[in-house]
Amino acid sequence: MRTQLETLKNTALDALKKAADIRALEELRVRFLGKKGELTAVLKQMGALAPEERPVIGGLANDLRALLEEAIENASKRLEKAALSARLRNETVDVTMPGRAVKLGRRHPMSIVIDEVYDIFLGMGFSVADGPEVETTYYCFDALNTFEGHPARDERDTFYFDEKTILRTQTSSVQIRTMEKTKPPIRIISPGRTYRKDEIDATHSPMFHQIEGLVVDSGITMADLKGCLETLMKGLYGAETRLRFRPHHFPYTEPSAEVDLQCFVCGGKGCRMCKGEGWIELLGAGMVHPQVLRNCDIDPEVYSGFAFGVGIERLALMRFDITDMRLLFENDVRFLRQFV
Repeated sequence: MRTQLETLKNTALDALKKAADIRALEELRVRFLGKKGELTAVLKQMGALAPEERPVIGGLANDLRALLEEAIENASKRLEKAALSARLRNETVDVTMPGRAVKLGRRHPMSIVIDEVYDIFLGMGFSVADGPEVETTYYCFDALNTFEGHPARDERDTFYFDEKTILRTQTSSVQIRTMEKTKPPIRIISPGRTYRKDEIDATHSPMFHQIEGLVVDSGITMADLKGCLETLMKGLYGAETRLRFRPHHFPYTEPSAEVDLQCFVCGGKGCRMCKGEGWIELLGAGMVHPQVLRNCDIDPEVYSGFAFGVGIERLALMRFDITDMRLLFENDVRFLRQFV
């Protein structure tokens, strides 16, 4: 058995030196030291030895095992080092090569208009208020004088979770929440997503963005509302922009008005864009109804205010002469690349 062990030693050491990679090394380990390996096969023959020879052969076998394990470990380190060197050679980066240009995205037309609106109102001393999109009927309707039976409360117009919980139809609910927590003077805008059961077409969507404004203080008049809206529209569309105020009715403002923008295509003469009227309907506005102030514990004998609400998509369509609102949400890069 001494001869067998010596032969095994020479064969194993020679094979380990020639191992080309870690996988081949593992195969050699299993071949020589595994449970069914060659060293185990030799040791199984020790039963045929004389009792006095067994300790001697056992010691030689243990020494051989230790020698081969050390040789395998050394070979493993050698192969790992060689693999790392080869990887570094193959993955070398030429720092002298020109870099690849990073393609920058562009702002969405909606984001452009929202930022412009923010700048205009912040310049007038307004702050931005936010509120939940899942709202109660109290904040969306009751506190705004929109009582049971009003068309806006119909399930065909509003998304209901239950009798008292809805997806907000307007950001006016933020105005109520603000007046409950803050006493006059108040000067806020409340932008955000709103939801109504509209069919999708060129001018409607079940989800759209709205921005509402609210000012409450002593001595606020309709003239302040007109000045505020003219500042907004001239900031968006130019100094020559003209507005028209038409009497209207909203349950939460009194008096109320629809505000039209003079057609920017025909200059008021009448064209396809304005349907021959010379004006384009833009937004609703008015003086805050005294009962709405009372609902928020604000004395209408001391304070007055104005409010307005406008769809941001509508502002964007007119700002960039876009004729179909669906383009704003389809994410077609050919369309979006037009805007800076």
